[in-house]
Amino acid sequence: MKVIYIAAPFRARNAWLVEQNIRIAELAAFEVAKRTLQVVLCPHTMYRYFDGTMTDEYWLAATAELLKRCDAVLMAGDWKQSEGAQAERDQALAEDLPIFDDVEQVVRWVS
Repeated sequence: MKVIYIAAPFRARNAWLVEQNIRIAELAAFEVAKRTLQVVLCPHTMYRYFDGTMTDEYWLAATAELLKRCDAVLMAGDWKQSEGAQAERDQALAEDLPIFDDVEQVVRWVS
């Protein structure tokens, strides 16, 4: 099985907007899992209640480590407006991982 990382905005101005970002990433993760039967890694859902418990530097380093262990990346939500998601995309490019902009591309790649 392939492991597909979901890269999308997390941080926002308030808790409501953070939750909306999480739900966007969660929906993308579910669609990939349902349509491809591959493993999906979605840090948003793994760490949703940990916000504010550790430094941003820790979380960015932790998610970068998770990304290293993946086979591909799906860019979701308004990722172009997110420093974190842009950094994840840059890391994926540096590691020569496939990068997808929508679930359909992931489905075709897996098939």
